[in-house]
Amino acid sequence: MYLDVVDLRNFYGSPLGDLVRRSIRGRLLDMWPKVNGDRMLGIGYATPFMRPFLGRAERVLGFMPARQGVVNWPAEGPSATALVDETALPLPDSAVDRVLLVHALEMADDPAEVLREVWRVLAPGGRLIAVVPNRIGLWSRVESTPFGYGLPFSQGQLDTALRDTLFSPIDWRGALYALPSARPTLLKLSRPAESFGHRLWPAFAGVLIVEATKQLYQGIPQRIGNKMRLAPVFRPALARHSRTDA
Repeated sequence: MYLDVVDLRNFYGSPLGDLVRRSIRGRLLDMWPKVNGDRMLGIGYATPFMRPFLGRAERVLGFMPARQGVVNWPAEGPSATALVDETALPLPDSAVDRVLLVHALEMADDPAEVLREVWRVLAPGGRLIAVVPNRIGLWSRVESTPFGYGLPFSQGQLDTALRDTLFSPIDWRGALYALPSARPTLLKLSRPAESFGHRLWPAFAGVLIVEATKQLYQGIPQRIGNKMRLAPVFRPALARHSRTDA
């Protein structure tokens, strides 16, 4: 179940949406400080968090699921967004270096199928960041924000989903420790709430943010006698380079 793109756009144009954008953007910039020369793809509704990478990454694209709808982005210049089937991305293998998933996995009918498609289009050694509602956080329990819809994840569930689709989690962060309220008084307290929450109750973040790297091997079926088993096979790189973050 995907939210309508108009509802998402209106939320991120509100004061509460601005709080969400600032909080999550800060974590992303900490995790991806250097993107020069990389090709970056956002899936779901990731565009509110991708502007800091414009002009730094070689290319920044936003793919939005057909059931959600698409909006033009950025406002200036040619549009970098497209309407897609998130389980059949219009890209060749190993086409991008970084993928950002926001409002994607929790909304998908089959999150594993989305992750397998992300694995396909990522270059070997490429990086994925997924932002999902925290199952035990307050933001997944109210419908006044987009994080109150879809299927929230615990850290263990998200870790399993990534490992089952051949990703290796390498960094975990949290964001949105403030209350999910648009009341002006609470919005004024959002900055200290974020700081205190990160230090005092990190497990109760509103969203989980995980960075994972693509494993270079995948299982393909091979017949041994009358039985099938999975054998690891290297998928050749089609990207121009393979790199790790400094």
